[in-house]
Amino acid sequence: MIESVFQLTALAAAAGAIVWTSAKAIQRVELSLAKHPSLTGHVRWAKRITGQLPGYRYEEQMFFASDGAPDDIVARRKAGFQRLASTFAGRFAQTVAVTGQAREMLSDLQFTSAYRVPFQYSDYLRRHLSVGGFLKASEGVQVEDLDGNRLYDLTGSYGVNLFGYDFYKACIEEATHMASPLGPVLGAYHPCVLDNLHRLRRISGQDEVSFHMSGTEAVMQAVRLARYHTRRSHIVRFCGAYHGWWDDVQPGPGNPTTVRQTYTLRDMDERSLRVLRKRRDIACVLVNPLQALHPNQGAPGDSSLLDSSRKAAYDRQAYTRWLERLREVCTERGIVLIFDEVFMGFRLAPGGAQEYFGVRADMVTYGKTLGGGLPVGVVCGKSALMKRFRPERPADICFARGTFNAHPYVMAAMNVFLRRLESPEILALYDGQHARWDKRAANLNQAFEAAALPVRVANMASVWTITYTQPSRYNWMLQFYMRLHGLALSWVGSGRIIFSLNFRDEDFEQVALRFLDAARQMGEDGWWLPKAAQSNRDIRRSILKEMLHHRM
Repeated sequence: MIESVFQLTALAAAAGAIVWTSAKAIQRVELSLAKHPSLTGHVRWAKRITGQLPGYRYEEQMFFASDGAPDDIVARRKAGFQRLASTFAGRFAQTVAVTGQAREMLSDLQFTSAYRVPFQYSDYLRRHLSVGGFLKASEGVQVEDLDGNRLYDLTGSYGVNLFGYDFYKACIEEATHMASPLGPVLGAYHPCVLDNLHRLRRISGQDEVSFHMSGTEAVMQAVRLARYHTRRSHIVRFCGAYHGWWDDVQPGPGNPTTVRQTYTLRDMDERSLRVLRKRRDIACVLVNPLQALHPNQGAPGDSSLLDSSRKAAYDRQAYTRWLERLREVCTERGIVLIFDEVFMGFRLAPGGAQEYFGVRADMVTYGKTLGGGLPVGVVCGKSALMKRFRPERPADICFARGTFNAHPYVMAAMNVFLRRLESPEILALYDGQHARWDKRAANLNQAFEAAALPVRVANMASVWTITYTQPSRYNWMLQFYMRLHGLALSWVGSGRIIFSLNFRDEDFEQVALRFLDAARQMGEDGWWLPKAAQSNRDIRRSILKEMLHHRM
């Protein structure tokens, strides 16, 4: 009898082990299916593979003929490049000289200079065509370099510049007068903080607020609080999304450490919702609304623009439905839904992405433009999630402080920004803005098509990206022709264009004309072959062969 009991117990234990193992295996398969099939979706493989890529560079012949162009086209490219380099050397002489001196001491400039174009072309380009990294003035929708060149600003200062540089200058000037009686007294709060809190609660629809020194730090704190209150370990980010440069949200290339508590899932995909419904280790889900412009694709930059496969398209209705379903699943499973609005901020609407899409998150992070032109990070969230201690366990805390959190000058600039955000002049910039920017993009695309140029734009309101309709290995050259024609781009080139909302129709018309002239001149200089010699797939294969050759 006893022996039979032991046998039944053993059988039950074995059956339980099989069921548990099977359940784990199913979970693992579902997780794998929820990852995007690209390397962007498989961050560990991406890290392994990119770690093996060899560094090599093109000398002159390959720089101009990496696509197998005939001799006459190569000659046109060389002549065009020499004209470009000569013009840059004369027109931007002082700006380039100061940039060169600073580069020796400033690691940021060393990085951006090296990764402005695909690495194979970078060395030759830097030796013959230098780009400046210094400006001395801004006014209206233009910036001025050290040589006195005025360029239309398409950088948006990485998203800071929402309402125009003059707006932020005024914010900072008013803030200086407001904060100067107290000065840089830290720890205690400037009186304007109370007004900021009331306004941020109203804008975000959340209960409590915490101040930080950057958007990256704000996201770090939001994730940390989510883990603290859910007592779960893992976070979910969506393929291609950017949430700052810290380890947990930047797995794979670009991060020297191994991240093991982050799931990178497919954006806008039912399989990702299935994972969220079944796993018990997920503390929070991070959403960057900008990702709606290029779902499951990394932030577009010209350093990886080796062919013409870059894609971008925005469907507000589809992305709204995705956020609604995401909200439902997170509520059902007790997962904290975090909107990372550090980049988009108040660009989509005065109440941000929550207002624009009609979906309320559990926590929201802000930065950039909210500081009125000064650096800041903010977390807004529900009271239950913002608390950093447990009264019943006084030693169990989630500590977070920062010396410069709530700096008086930053808080004053934020206060000016928040008050002006409600002014009739600023609200007028939002009126019809989406239809306005969509029409501008459509008109520009029609002009490109009429001119038979292989360039198109896609946009999410005033954030744009440039795509290419014809396979080419030289699309990254467009950024230099745009600068030649008086258009300032950030170091990522044609991947990210950010307009401030104060661009008038006459301002945009000038940008469009210069944009067209830049693309025409690039075509005349032979960088786009009359008939593409290679498909995008052929280009990728030829690059892979090069890499294998240099690796071996």
